[in-house]
Amino acid sequence: QKLSLPLACPILALIGLALGATNRKDGKLASFAVGMAVIFLYYVLLWGARAAAMGGQFSPELAPWTPNVVLGIAGVVLLFWRSRAADQPIRAGLPAFLQRWAGGGARSTGATAAPTNRPLLVVRVPVLNLPRPKILDLYLSREYLRVLFLGIVSLLGLFYISTFIDLVDKLFRGETTGAMLLSYFYFRTPQFVYYVIPMGVLVSTLVTVGLLTKSGELLVMRACGISLYRTALPLIFFAFLASGVLFLMQERVLTAANKQADQLERTIRRWPAATTALNRRWVVGTSGELYHYDLYDPEANRFVNLLVYRLDDTAWRLRSVTRAVDATIDASDPVDESGNAKWIGHQGWTKVLAPNRTVGDHKAVQHTAFDRAPLALDSPTYFKTDDPVAEMMTYGQLKDYISRLSASGANVVPQMVALQRKIAFPFVTVIMTVLAVPFAVTMGRRGAMSGITVGIVLAIVYWVMLSVSGALGAAGAMPPFLAAWAPNLLFGAAALYMVLTVRT
Repeated sequence: QKLSLPLACPILALIGLALGATNRKDGKLASFAVGMAVIFLYYVLLWGARAAAMGGQFSPELAPWTPNVVLGIAGVVLLFWRSRAADQPIRAGLPAFLQRWAGGGARSTGATAAPTNRPLLVVRVPVLNLPRPKILDLYLSREYLRVLFLGIVSLLGLFYISTFIDLVDKLFRGETTGAMLLSYFYFRTPQFVYYVIPMGVLVSTLVTVGLLTKSGELLVMRACGISLYRTALPLIFFAFLASGVLFLMQERVLTAANKQADQLERTIRRWPAATTALNRRWVVGTSGELYHYDLYDPEANRFVNLLVYRLDDTAWRLRSVTRAVDATIDASDPVDESGNAKWIGHQGWTKVLAPNRTVGDHKAVQHTAFDRAPLALDSPTYFKTDDPVAEMMTYGQLKDYISRLSASGANVVPQMVALQRKIAFPFVTVIMTVLAVPFAVTMGRRGAMSGITVGIVLAIVYWVMLSVSGALGAAGAMPPFLAAWAPNLLFGAAALYMVLTVRT
């Protein structure tokens, strides 16, 4: 691989020459998308062959050279095919009989049709002057959507490449199957799309307006009296549409898809099944007892509304029930002599069923109330579960979970930040579009690649700000609302300033 990897550069350059010549009329962004597809194919072959060799299913001498050989042959074939192909567009026409029918219909063959005196009924439909897109709107929309599609496909390729490299060794070691890996990609794709839509909208706006500026079309629009605000109206419309798509995805699609993807990933990686506070209310103890609780706070090691059912070892019947309003670890003496955790129950009772005593037709019950009493429970690590992930919950589910946590006295600040972010994040498409329009105008005639570069830089800055503000909010240094909306507010202020200062 130390020898084969450097030689990949001229091979990829050969493919780039052939594909670049083939796609030279499609613009730089189309070549960028095609290049991402070639890179994805190269890494699939590279890491697939490497994993197969390390798994003993392929020759270690041939595995590093597999992508070079395959892509080298493909590059030579593409180059020869391009050199022989005629640079003419494909023309398609109607068959001759359809052309005659479309041109003249059923033409007369010498006989003159007899005039008819049949009455004609003419229905006049009123023309409704409804607002509809103009030719300029359609033109901008077509260019914008083309760039948006290519941008989203290219960005998705980056996610697929990194994910494939991360999991391909599991496939060739026999720890998973190709069908399971494809299923994982299928259920993980909505989350990838959710991440790349804002960046795709930003890059598409920068590239579209940048190309209009470079070609002089934007200057012609201004000369015709069309302001920059009116020109950007279709882009703002698509930004609001993308914002609605993001919100609907996180409410209708991401919750179920992320749960399925998480289960598949745990199966592929041989991780234990995930349980959260949302789906774990009943637990079987190590000694056979049954635990039921409304909430368990793993940080404070605290139960809320705990019920412990103990069964008779010799018969299938209930022996005792213990209830506590809450149960915590004894702060003064957390561990007993045997090394077991010392739990203390508060405001509860214990009911013991006497097996040999009856009162009437019922078993005798011994009831004991307590304000504070030791409880024999399993260790805290036995009850700890994975924290619920906001991406796997809808807005309503997360809000309900916060209410339950708040009622128990637990810290809900990180969850409140995630709740506010579910509303704030979809608006990033609108803010990025408003920021990108004047930014692309001021870039002048630098072209599409400059727009892509600026878009990537702005997206990185936004994600860094989103992570920093989220961390500050979770730590309590910022209010949850401000922590979730801070990146939007800062980028929105910058966008407003540029919109008010740019020449329209």
